[in-house]
Parts: sequence; structure tokens; C-alpha cells
Amino acid sequence: MEAVVIAEQSPTPSQAVRFVSDWPEPPEPGPGQCRVRTLCSALNHLDLWVGRGVPGLKLTYPRISGCDACGVVERVGAGVASSWVGQRVIVNAAVAQPEAYAPLDPPEPIVPEVQLLGEHHQGFHAEVFNIPVSNVQSIGDVADPAEASAFGLTFLTAYSMMVGKGGLRPGQVVLVTGIGGGVATAALAIAKERACRVIVTSRHQVKLDAAKALGADEGVLDAGADWSRQVRALTGGRGVDMAVDSSGKATHLWCIKSLARGGVYATPGCTSGADATTDLARIFWNQLRILGSTMGSNQEFAQLAAMYRAGRFRPVVDRVFPAARGAEGFARLESGEQFGKVVLDWRR
Repeated sequence: MEAVVIAEQSPTPSQAVRFVSDWPEPPEPGPGQCRVRTLCSALNHLDLWVGRGVPGLKLTYPRISGCDACGVVERVGAGVASSWVGQRVIVNAAVAQPEAYAPLDPPEPIVPEVQLLGEHHQGFHAEVFNIPVSNVQSIGDVADPAEASAFGLTFLTAYSMMVGKGGLRPGQVVLVTGIGGGVATAALAIAKERACRVIVTSRHQVKLDAAKALGADEGVLDAGADWSRQVRALTGGRGVDMAVDSSGKATHLWCIKSLARGGVYATPGCTSGADATTDLARIFWNQLRILGSTMGSNQEFAQLAAMYRAGRFRPVVDRVFPAARGAEGFARLESGEQFGKVVLDWRR
């Protein structure tokens, strides 16, 4: 089958990406699984980490990345209803590991330990793939496959973090750093859907302008210096209720200093580094919460899919490349110039 393959580990993954036509097809779907023929797949920053080598994870190459896709179910395994065949679906790449340790009586919704299709296992940048049917949601035939492929991972990550775990309430003030990435644009959409005021940051004025066109209330240009006083000034000195930050080291402290008393710092990643400097005195004195979040549950994914079918959310698509030009898609993501998701089109 055709596939976009990362041939070897590289600090510049786009240079190691190859489009091949002789990749072995997956085996027949097993019990509880379905086989999906890909219409479109979408890139995430995780694709770059897979290409560079995920810290703490021993990856072998060549391998197929990809944690987002829209496709059509063409076969099912034992125990799966035949009515799934022919349905257009989106996917949740996070497969729960039932034998893994989980906390007892967690105070908030916590997703069990997961393994990601596209990271721990072969992913979706291919003509076909197998996935547990519990990890797919039907979206009907109306949605555009390119747009739909850009929905799953980023919206599930943002929704589980902000709403499921963070308890975001209507009318709160939300700070989203690094607007333009998939999770950041999803966080903006989710916050606006809940009637929140949203302040965004970016190193690029053009991205701030694009975010305002999508509903952001204020934009702060990140010139590499502490912008927390500017954020607090925009809130009359009060600060924000939630800071959504996937950058990490470069912006963590400024987010902490931007939070109102009782605010939440929510992180789904640390693309600029994990060894951030923080302010413990501010954290305990202002009773701040530090919230880490990874992906989301299939129950949350089902809720999101229903909202997507109802037209309440639309992911932002930056560019669509034919699958054969997958390396260009990776290069676009590496550049950091994208606003929204980069998509690969597998349709002929």
C-alpha cells in the first residue's frame, strides 16, 4: 500500500520522509477492530517528535506516524457490527491500556495510561489502517474529509484538558499561548463556544490577526520578553482564570504570573522544553492549580463528535498537500509558519 514513511530518525524529519507504494498492508482486523481506508490524515507536532525521536521511547525506523485521520470503514473484525462498514469516521488515536496503573477515586476525570497509534504503533499516514472500533466516531457524509481529519487529536486534547479536567466555566477569561498550532486554535474555539473571553499570544502579528478573525478578544505579541504585565493589564489587573500553554519552558513562568487567584495552568505539552522555571510562592499564595493533560477518553471523544456533527466546532486547516507530497507537509509544520492544521489528502 501507499504510505508516508519516516525512513530514519532525524533532527529535521521532513528530510527523512519518503512516499512509498510498497509498504505492507496491516493484517485483517482482529476482534473489536475495524479497517479504515484513509481519505485524509492530518499532521501534529507529535509527528515531528516521532521523526526526531521521542525522549524516553525507543522507536524503530522506518515507521509511519500520524495520529489524526478521516476515512471510511471497509472491513470489521469479530464482534463488530457490520453496520460500521461504509461509514465515514474520525479517530481517537489514544488506545487505553487496561492493565496499567490508575489512581483510586481520582478527584477529576483522568484518562488511563494510553498508547498512541502514530507514536507507539504505526499510524494513519497510509492508505489503510486498523483501529479499535471503540476509538472511532461516525461523522456522516456531509463533512469535508480534510477538515474532519484535522479535528480529533487537537480538539480532544483541548476539550479534555480545559473542560473535563480543568472545569472551564462560561464567562471565564482564558489565555492561549502560541496561537496557530492545532491545540491552540482548538482551545480558542472551545473557550469561545463557552462564552469565555480569550487572550492569545504569538510571535507573529499575522497570527494574532488571524486569531482575532476567529473570535479572540485580545492579542499579545510575544517578542521574547515577559508579557504577563500586559496580560494582567488587559484584565484590569485581575489576571486570567486559565492559561493553556503547550510551549513549556519559554512561556510557563509568564503564564503563572498572568493567572488570577485560584487560576489554572493547563499544559498538554512542552515544545520549547520541559525544564521550565516557575514561581512556587505565587503558586501557593494565589492557590493556583498546575494541570497536566494527555489526550482524552473515548467518552469525551463521543461528546466532541456529536458537537462536530451539529456544526458547533470547525477545525482550522492551514494547507492541504497530496499524500505523495508528504515531505512538504512535514516541512510546513517544521517552519512554524502554519496557522491551523496541515493535512495530507489520500483521495484520488
